Amino acid sequence: MLKQYGQQLIYKVINPFIEMLIKTGVSPNTITSVGLFFNFLAAVVLIIGAETGARGDHSFLGWAGAIILFAGVFDMMDGRLARLGKMESKFGALYDSVLDRYSEMLMFLGICYYLVSHDYFLSSVFAFVAMIGSVMVSYTRARAEGLGVDCSVGWMQRPERIILVSVSAIACGITSYFMGPDNILLFSMINFEAISIFIGPIAVLAVMSNITALRRLEHSRQELMNQ
Repeated sequence: MLKQYGQQLIYKVINPFIEMLIKTGVSPNTITSVGLFFNFLAAVVLIIGAETGARGDHSFLGWAGAIILFAGVFDMMDGRLARLGKMESKFGALYDSVLDRYSEMLMFLGICYYLVSHDYFLSSVFAFVAMIGSVMVSYTRARAEGLGVDCSVGWMQRPERIILVSVSAIACGITSYFMGPDNILLFSMINFEAISIFIGPIAVLAVMSNITALRRLEHSRQELMNQ
């Protein structure tokens, strides 16, 4: 659903910029590299927030989420630029896949560092498991397609993962800014921590990404048996 409707809407927004890039001769690999840089920047922001920010202040997490979301736009632009500009190549596809993995692992490095530094140890385990699932979702598809199997099934593909992480981080940062301390009493009886807005989706991602990877493995097994 996200790919069918959301992606097409974003394409309408970025197409004028894509046309400008084509005219100026910018290559898709350059756009891919810029996306990696912004994910590296997000990790740096999270590390700075871990070292200098107060435990109840998640503004750094919010800014990192905004950077991750912005980097995701470049992740969509490189493929679109390659197709519309007739610059598709096998190396470009490989370069995009490799840098996407680096981008995602840098993002999770920053998240894990941030959570561990602020004593959210169990939450950092969820983030680490989410990283494992995210890498395995992509690896399972790549390995299956290398064996001639179309393996794009499952929910937690890269766009869904990026949106889940970035939006929840932004929401956590905004909530922390307006609601103040980490521990807030809601309705005089519920103890609520702003970080929960981020940790909840990360836990969902940890479960669903690994389920997606296993589903792709089972899908590939069935397809290979029918060949």
